[in-house]
Amino acid sequence: MTFLHDLSTFRFLQYAVLAALLAAIPAGVMGCWVVVRRSTYVAGAISHCILAGIGAAVYLQRVHGVTWMTPALGAVITAVGAALIVGYTTLRSRFRHDSVLSAVWAVGMALGVSFLAATPGYQTDLMSYLFGNILMVGPAELWLMVLLNLCVVGLMALFHDRFLLIGFNAEMARLRGVHVERYELLFMVLTALTIVLLVQVVGIVLALALLTLPGATAGLITRRLGPMMALASLLVLGVTIGGLALSYAPNWPTGATIIELAAALYLGVAVVTGIRRRHFRGHKGDGAV
Repeated sequence: MTFLHDLSTFRFLQYAVLAALLAAIPAGVMGCWVVVRRSTYVAGAISHCILAGIGAAVYLQRVHGVTWMTPALGAVITAVGAALIVGYTTLRSRFRHDSVLSAVWAVGMALGVSFLAATPGYQTDLMSYLFGNILMVGPAELWLMVLLNLCVVGLMALFHDRFLLIGFNAEMARLRGVHVERYELLFMVLTALTIVLLVQVVGIVLALALLTLPGATAGLITRRLGPMMALASLLVLGVTIGGLALSYAPNWPTGATIIELAAALYLGVAVVTGIRRRHFRGHKGDGAV
């Protein structure tokens, strides 16, 4: 009730709800693709590498006076760069896939910590970057989220058929003349941009969970990709606003509460689904006898 009362009064709460709305659709769409294609580790490497861009942006702003280089812009540049590096090295080189992802993951985090440590007075901000604070989202971040939202959703809708063909039968796509590597790179870039959106909500460490848990939950309920994406988007919106409301009055960490709610929802659906399947199999076995 405190959250609902303050929502109509305080602008920062209204910004937080808008951020949840803007993150829901791309997170639901890309999260389902990440779950279906089993590319969670790729998304994890990209999300953790974002700390390097944020740290570099803060360092350039405070130490060298580069005011236009905001942490959000640094996150976008680093995320896209990491996606292209991962895509190129895994698609066109002989490097081991897991080795490349581990290197990107570790080096990105290390560079981010080093840049923040070299910035006077900014060492204490590390926790907010890692675990996020949706209540700190401002107009500039919202406009960036609008732009990223339009980019991700628009490109996914435009190339949906090709992503579908590549995701489930890459060889057939090649036979039809589709440039598979090009669209794989585009998929990774769109994943990176979605992660930047989620970093604004729950931070670097928890972005991967918010990307994958709702998609995995929706996958337990339906196997059709379209309904799965729609349901996952609703789940992202529900757990984000629900976690924001639950954590507001007791002053709990908002990002952590959002992920805990998403995990509890996943476990609940998994238990109910398992019980229903066993019940169905039991009835089917009785009928066969």
